[in-house]
Amino acid sequence: MDAQPRPADHDPLSVTGLGAAEGPCDPTPWLRQRKLRKFMGRQDDLAVVAAGRALESAGLGGAALGERAGLYLAVGFIPFEGDEIDALHAASAVDGHFSMRRFATEGYLAPNPLLTFRCLPNMPAFHVSINFDLQGPYLVTYPGAGQLYAALEEARVALETGAIDVALVGGVAHQRNFLVEHHVRRLGRPSETLEDAAGVLVLETAAHAGARGAVTRARLLDCVAGYRPWDPLAESPARDDRFEEAGLDLAGFGAASLPVALGRLPAGRHRHRLASGDGIEAASTWEIA
Repeated sequence: MDAQPRPADHDPLSVTGLGAAEGPCDPTPWLRQRKLRKFMGRQDDLAVVAAGRALESAGLGGAALGERAGLYLAVGFIPFEGDEIDALHAASAVDGHFSMRRFATEGYLAPNPLLTFRCLPNMPAFHVSINFDLQGPYLVTYPGAGQLYAALEEARVALETGAIDVALVGGVAHQRNFLVEHHVRRLGRPSETLEDAAGVLVLETAAHAGARGAVTRARLLDCVAGYRPWDPLAESPARDDRFEEAGLDLAGFGAASLPVALGRLPAGRHRHRLASGDGIEAASTWEIA
């Protein structure tokens, strides 16, 4: 990824909707088919609630968005609970040791079949799109805050080229579970600060937002992102994820950090800086109304 700075003569994109969700939440009020609830995990719940709140904030609650609306979503690390892993291991072990042969023939059948649907990174996008009738282009990327900038860039291009009228851009991360906490500790970072969260922005061009009489809650003034190659055997890339002037340290929110933070910032101009563990370096300036 190598997104160039937005030219100064471009109209800033308008944020007409902001929505966030944290911890356990109930997506039922936004579900068009409630029978799909059994397929939803924590990350799906969070994404649907955040998207529903963002669309209501934008004055689009209940609207059929159709082909002129796109979805651009960054999803966090795959979640899995410890007891589920223990059950899978027990069903895949021979003499107390994991057996790939037994796992491939018997062990994989042990978990509830619905468990797979609740873990897949593309499922939050599925549930958002089906419940809010998003039929336009989409992007699902994974797993951190740096990848959200890739989603933001795709949305920006689609809006400015006229491919879509409305873009939902967001991040969701289910991190308070055994697998993600274990992974973070292996990276040498504390797991106590991790949060389960989602944040979604509704983005439009200023012209489209004005034509439908939408309230502009924030504007994206500039955005740049790039990739710096690094040798994992020789160095550890710097990590940074914060709005400097506001003093917001966002590391615990993972892929959801930027959209969650935008809903907490006071009015004024704010600069976000990011250096992710996968080599992405990015920055953006937002003007909060």
